[in-house]
Amino acid sequence: MGPHPAVAAIRLAVRRVLHDILNDHHAAAEHNPHERPPSPLVLVACSGGADSMALASALAFEAPKLGVRAGGVTVDHGLQPGSDLRAEEVVLRLRELGLDPVESTAVSVGREGGPEAAARDARYAALDAAAERHGATAVLLGHTRDDQAETVLLGLARGSGIRSLSGMAAVSGGPGAARRYRRPFLQLDRQTARKACMVQSLPVWDDPHNADPAYTRSRLRQEGLPALEKALGKGVVEALARTAQLSRDDADALDAWARQAEASVRDAAGLLECAKLYALPPAVRRRILRQAAIEAGAPAGSLFARHIEEIDRLITGWRGQGAINLPGKVVAQRQGGRLVIRQG
Repeated sequence: MGPHPAVAAIRLAVRRVLHDILNDHHAAAEHNPHERPPSPLVLVACSGGADSMALASALAFEAPKLGVRAGGVTVDHGLQPGSDLRAEEVVLRLRELGLDPVESTAVSVGREGGPEAAARDARYAALDAAAERHGATAVLLGHTRDDQAETVLLGLARGSGIRSLSGMAAVSGGPGAARRYRRPFLQLDRQTARKACMVQSLPVWDDPHNADPAYTRSRLRQEGLPALEKALGKGVVEALARTAQLSRDDADALDAWARQAEASVRDAAGLLECAKLYALPPAVRRRILRQAAIEAGAPAGSLFARHIEEIDRLITGWRGQGAINLPGKVVAQRQGGRLVIRQG
């Protein structure tokens, strides 16, 4: 008799990702045939919640069969009393699963961008540092299809374009590592992960922040999505996750188009020519403008759709308006038919 269907599902998802990681590892080794690299190390980011504990258990089961080293890291955000003790408990559970190396890392959460964004930034910085410290090839994250649906709705509420509707990528990068983060569970629902923990008798910790209405994502999870399902019927989560993938495909195509078109709209001095920009489709033109602002020093996280729209009006609605101030002390202005974006 095989494993419970929920356990089989999480193991299959992890197995597929480990095969992808091994393929990347072997491809990299072919570029340096004289040096045999060690077997790859894959870390699981684990909070002790059901999603990440299910992921850790599946990694511990699948990795040895494929010759992959498996470890884990838990991040102590220090936002709740006793968080350090819970982090120690998670470390113990990961070691009991057979993962090695395993560590807990404490972070200091700032305030920039709000509490949720600040905690996320601190968490990813800690995970990047742990991956570098241990020489890990990849870090697995336990985001589920439900998390993806929430991310799409949050992007929709911000009104910040198709890229925000594309949700989380199955594969994304960190500093110097374009494919560091892997999300095996984006096609699985949260209930499957919880069921897998239950049938394996894995203890899980339910973060009270996930039910705290002070947090936007928590309100969406507890109130918003259930209301949508009540109004529209079951299947909303699956539809939103499908929207994320379709949006990501479209956004990737438009990004590629913008990269190809950028050289054709610059003059010999490298300045952007307004007439040539005007001839491009708005979705392509605005991507070029956004990238130019970022390259000039505007922080990507502080550059919103309204900023890009203001720059765009220098091209499409030119009435002799003055310079536009952007985040990061960057200034955009039109001069002699050219668009100049630079530090002010």
